[in-house]
Amino acid sequence: MTEFTRPAAHTPPRRGLMFVLSSPSGAGKTTLSRRLLKNDPAITLSVSATTRPPRKGETEGDDYYFVSPERFAEMVAGDELLEWATVFGNRYGTPRAPVEVALHAGRDVLFDIDWQGTQQLQQTDAASDLVRVFILPPDLKELERRLTTRATDPADVIASRMARARDEISHWGEYDYILINDDADACLVEIRAILHAERLRRKRQLGLAAFVRTMLGD
Repeated sequence: MTEFTRPAAHTPPRRGLMFVLSSPSGAGKTTLSRRLLKNDPAITLSVSATTRPPRKGETEGDDYYFVSPERFAEMVAGDELLEWATVFGNRYGTPRAPVEVALHAGRDVLFDIDWQGTQQLQQTDAASDLVRVFILPPDLKELERRLTTRATDPADVIASRMARARDEISHWGEYDYILINDDADACLVEIRAILHAERLRRKRQLGLAAFVRTMLGD
């Protein structure tokens, strides 16, 4: 048991939440997401649908739902996606049904998406379930150092990523919480604290009214 749990018998049923983590590339969001998922069984990662072909080692339903361009267009037209975008010629989107099933079951869903996807979620009928967290690097020099030390991209790609990072950071004001990732362990503690507090919001405690009525003998 961690400092953020209590016995299930004392926890009223609740509705899940959509927990968004966004950041510029290199700010540590992916590492933080993986650690959060590993240590918190009550949250699950949202699996996107995509029109791009599977890469080696990727599994249907775990990494992505791989669909044809025609099927993706049907999903858009049928309002089957909470958010979607075109990236480098391929389309990506979040299927609505699995998210809604999880929320109704009291499970939280983690979204690893950018500010554009977050804006789309904010415009859906599920916006009240949304909690938006933006992860900042300590500074831009540190962000460039992290991208460079990856040794996976040439200089022109790093320059492009830095330009995109500036644009992404400019949308920080659209988020509920802003965290600076200068220490991954400390940042993860802050993320878990936010998640814990949001789970306790009155609007998500579905059994709270009945619990209080029983307490008062009504």
